[in-house]
Amino acid sequence: MIKPKTTKRDTREELESLVDQFIKRNGTIQQVNMGESGLVDGKYNTSHIGFNEPKQDRTPLNHVVAAIQQRKHTKSPTTPAAKKRPKKKIIYDDFGDPIRWVWEE
Repeated sequence: MIKPKTTKRDTREELESLVDQFIKRNGTIQQVNMGESGLVDGKYNTSHIGFNEPKQDRTPLNHVVAAIQQRKHTKSPTTPAAKKRPKKKIIYDDFGDPIRWVWEE
């Protein structure tokens, strides 16, 4: 049996019922300013931002790129040329009905 997809309306109703149950059990909702929940001690949490280390020097690999490009543009003599295979062609009469098959090269 296929499980029906939950719609946005179903999700909203479920959340509203959960909030109502929380409030009925004497739960309190704390109001916070927008963006405040992302702050740590009143400042943005920068420990997860990846700019703490100094800039590293890159290793030049121009000779490696040149070797790859050269291999890409040189054709290897080991690959044989593809032989042309005969193709099967259908012959039609004047009314468009098929008559017979013939092989063409």
